[in-house]
Amino acid sequence: MASALSPASTHRQVPAVTRAVGILRRLGAADEPMGVNHLARELDLVPSTCLHILRVLTEEGLVEFDPASKRYSIGVGILPIARSAIQRNSFATLAQPMLNALSASFGVTAMATQLVETRQMVVVALAHAQLPFRLSAELGSRFPELISATGRCVAAFNAYDAETLRRDFERLHWDNPPAFAAWQDQVAEARRDGYGVDRGDYIGGVTIVAVPLFNAEGAMSRGLVAVGISDQIEATGVPDIARALLAARDRLVDRMVAAI
Repeated sequence: MASALSPASTHRQVPAVTRAVGILRRLGAADEPMGVNHLARELDLVPSTCLHILRVLTEEGLVEFDPASKRYSIGVGILPIARSAIQRNSFATLAQPMLNALSASFGVTAMATQLVETRQMVVVALAHAQLPFRLSAELGSRFPELISATGRCVAAFNAYDAETLRRDFERLHWDNPPAFAAWQDQVAEARRDGYGVDRGDYIGGVTIVAVPLFNAEGAMSRGLVAVGISDQIEATGVPDIARALLAARDRLVDRMVAAI
């Protein structure tokens, strides 16, 4: 008989937990609340099972239910859990001083992002620019992995086939959508230059510069990002900001290795 700490027991499947996690991930990625049948169909669940799990998640505050529409959405109860995870993230902790310096030097909002299993980038650390206004970005903000400057880096350095890239690209929402062929050219530029740039495509009037951090397999798993008003970014110079991001990335990698 396997002991309580044996691999056989620690890797045992727990279907209810797997289904609950799947529901949370799907609701977290959804642009609008979802009904039980729609959610069950997407996750290949029996509707009654899906409803039972949703009710438990609602009672725990992880999911919210709208009685009028009979739909569910991700709940605010997930925020303390997410913030706790971010605060314990060594990457975020080590990146924060560098983000502060980048923001102060260039007047940009600087962010550290991390790719999660749902193929989304999550903001795990940030420093807001000291401006009369600021862009809407907070800890835990998420966006599709292929969007904006980070998306160009993901497409440049991660092994996705052309069909997958086109399919996922067509699902993205931009203020000023680029043509797929133009986007592919920008992906090639990101591969050549080592950084990605979004000039007002994702958010009109806003330029975003991103550099990749790589995992052990050589794929992009994290990023450093600078976000600012396009006129300001262009006046400063995209290459100068990119060089500062790349230098910060290299220092950050050295510190992460030293911390192991």
